[in-house]
Amino acid sequence: MSEEVKKNLKPTEFLANYFGISNRRVQQLAQEGIIPYTKDKGVYYFDPPIAIKKYISYLQDCIGKRNRNTEEQEKLKLDAEIRLKEAKASIVELELNELKGKMHRAEDVEALIEDLSATIKGMIAALPGRLAVDCANLKTAAEISERIEKDCFEILNELAEYEYDSEYFKTKVQEREGLTSDDISEAEE
Repeated sequence: MSEEVKKNLKPTEFLANYFGISNRRVQQLAQEGIIPYTKDKGVYYFDPPIAIKKYISYLQDCIGKRNRNTEEQEKLKLDAEIRLKEAKASIVELELNELKGKMHRAEDVEALIEDLSATIKGMIAALPGRLAVDCANLKTAAEISERIEKDCFEILNELAEYEYDSEYFKTKVQEREGLTSDDISEAEE
């Protein structure tokens, strides 16, 4: 490298002191192509005006990226808050619908079905006892069949008359939540 060219260039230490960073960091910036350099006999040399402009541009880019990242993080945070508030609103709506009797918890429906199943089981289990004496007095298979069919249809008719009881579910909600009938009435309004 000629002495005249070398006269306008400064070594690594000059830029390190000027930028307030280490010599190693200046060399990293050079190796990463951020600031242009010339290397002579293992020593890095820089043209200060060009190196300073390039380093300032690099820092501005870093700040811009950081601002974009901050904006993205803020957007993600706001999106998360919105989702959380929507989820809370959904939960409140579901609870209100449950209080109004428009929606039922699975465990309440399961308890109702178990109760209905126990009733059906009891009716069917009682059938042989109800029929034993009556069928013993009958003489033909047709009469016995007709008698069994009659009692089976009675059971089926009783089951067909089964109706949904909203009070059953309201009572379940009251028990679980420790509410009174007045609380339920207020929720319905």
